Amino acid sequence: MTDAPMTHFTPVSRALPFWLSLSFVPLGWLGAWGGGWWLLVLPVVAWYLLPVIDALAGHLTDNPDLDTPHDALYWHRLITLIWPPVQVLTVFGILFWVSRSDHLTRWEEFALFMTLGVISGAIGINYSHELMHQKSRAERWLGDILLAMVLYSHFRSEHLLVHHRFVGTPRDAVTARYNESFYATLLRVLRECPGSAFRAEAAMLARKGAPWWTASNPFWRYVALQLGFVLLAFAIGGLWGVVLFAAQAAIAIWHLELVNYIEHYGLTRRHLGDGKYEHVLPRHSWNATQKVSNWILINLQRHSDHHYKPDRPYPLLQTYADTDAPQLPFAYGVMGLMAMIPPLWRRRMNPRVREWRKTFYPEITDWTPYNKALNPLPR
Repeated sequence: MTDAPMTHFTPVSRALPFWLSLSFVPLGWLGAWGGGWWLLVLPVVAWYLLPVIDALAGHLTDNPDLDTPHDALYWHRLITLIWPPVQVLTVFGILFWVSRSDHLTRWEEFALFMTLGVISGAIGINYSHELMHQKSRAERWLGDILLAMVLYSHFRSEHLLVHHRFVGTPRDAVTARYNESFYATLLRVLRECPGSAFRAEAAMLARKGAPWWTASNPFWRYVALQLGFVLLAFAIGGLWGVVLFAAQAAIAIWHLELVNYIEHYGLTRRHLGDGKYEHVLPRHSWNATQKVSNWILINLQRHSDHHYKPDRPYPLLQTYADTDAPQLPFAYGVMGLMAMIPPLWRRRMNPRVREWRKTFYPEITDWTPYNKALNPLPR
């Protein structure tokens, strides 16, 4: 289905660019050390400098060889295993430092932890997404730790059991509807997804003949991990430490849902009747090929292939020609800034959605049912 040239891995050299995410960690410590204007370094680099670097570095459209042996991905996997302890030490190390020093004002401390949410959200949750898709129990646990650090543990259940199954349909709260603002999508996700995730886990347990309260329900683990991190924040910094930890988590969640909004905006699967939809195809996710952003986001922007082949590890994700999958005009960072300004977003993206419809579904003449922000189907 793809027509991009194939390349083979030389393991270390191919993996090292994906380790660029570690460069954000010293920026967080720099803000903790300097305060004041130094607090702007991390968000400015993430939101404004990175798009400039993307423009200079260009695009990456080569596809890795799908026959690459698992052992050749060691250095790619290692960064996902290293990141959880790095994030724990960064967030709680900085919390420990600022709680025992007086060089920052309360407002500076609050701003600092909001900037740390860029690290735990744009990078940490993205790494948890890769880890939760792995077969290894240890890797899934690491993913749970990262999600618990942003008080959003239910995302694993929602993503694996609901989003991947119902993406591009009204039963997926995460799929942004055509002409719907990011803020409307965010409110729906925050309202519906925790309950949806719990019901999905309960239904899976019921199929095994087990009640929802059984110890194997991952929600017990979610609650324990989140409570543990909140208590750790309290032990380090008291109530103010919990406030700072929560500020970091809120910004991280904002980043996650902003990316979710971008990835599927206005894209729907053909309704086959009786509540059934066509299989997920590459056309049902937006993609971007900016090289450096894909390195930092471990190929998250190759989102079509992730949904098409959810078990495929990030180093092997494929990119697609625009005849097979829709392309964003800019990388996720720029698109995120646009999404926070709904009129600008609609002006740029609604014509692309209409063109996508004409390209992939010319036979559908009435898009009214697909346009509705809420169009629930029987469960």
